[in-house]
Amino acid sequence: MHQQIPAKLQPIQQLDTEGPALLLFDIDGTVTTKHGQIPAKVYAALEDLRSSGLLCVPVTGRPGGWCDMIARTWPVDGVVGENGGLAFRLLGEGKAMERRFLQEPAKRLQNRERLSSLGKNILSQVPGCALASDQPYRDLDLAIDFCEDVPPLPQFKIDHIEKLFAQAGAVHKVSSIHVNGWFGDWDKRGMVIEVAKAWFGLDLQGIDRERAIFIGDSPNDEPMFEFFPKSCAVANIQAFIDRLNHPPAYVTQGMGAQGFVELAEHILTTRKA
Repeated sequence: MHQQIPAKLQPIQQLDTEGPALLLFDIDGTVTTKHGQIPAKVYAALEDLRSSGLLCVPVTGRPGGWCDMIARTWPVDGVVGENGGLAFRLLGEGKAMERRFLQEPAKRLQNRERLSSLGKNILSQVPGCALASDQPYRDLDLAIDFCEDVPPLPQFKIDHIEKLFAQAGAVHKVSSIHVNGWFGDWDKRGMVIEVAKAWFGLDLQGIDRERAIFIGDSPNDEPMFEFFPKSCAVANIQAFIDRLNHPPAYVTQGMGAQGFVELAEHILTTRKA
């Protein structure tokens, strides 16, 4: 499905893909369909992008348990998860996993208890929401489901969930399916900057910023939209565009996975030219 391009956003075909080294991408709503599935054409696009020499790293709010699986099985060069709280990659020929966390084990355990109490409070005050089904696999944050495995909640209830996170002193971000909250000072951008330097020798705070492309779909991607000149979104961003102080520069015509493949084809076409 194609959507009208929101005002002030440029079509993806105007994105200059000369010299990119790194493709960063969100998962839910960006490489998935509206039913949460990842079609074969997305995996094929990732394989083609990597074969062309591009480094590919998903940057997601999904949990550490998922990130371990993604790093082991997807055609990617590593993964940043839990909105920047952790990052995993396979070393060598896949024989060892490198794991980075922005909190020490003792602090993670302490915050886990605080988040558990906060989750019970949110569930009691916002009827219809639920703990995300992937909560047992999370290391650092609390995910409250407002439309993945529960009937979609109205905006005022999502706003209430955010308010309860804020009242507890937790950082919080809204994705296309969850409100995520945590006790700590991080976001997707900070971890991406760290691992790009450590893993690939790229200085995203300096000369290499324009060598990275990012594509996402929702408010928790806003730090990335703000930071990267070559920031993109799939067409479903328009559901959130009025809530963004820093929208992406470019947008696809296709929704979700279709939009991601649209970007991949544009990159591959220009790299072959």
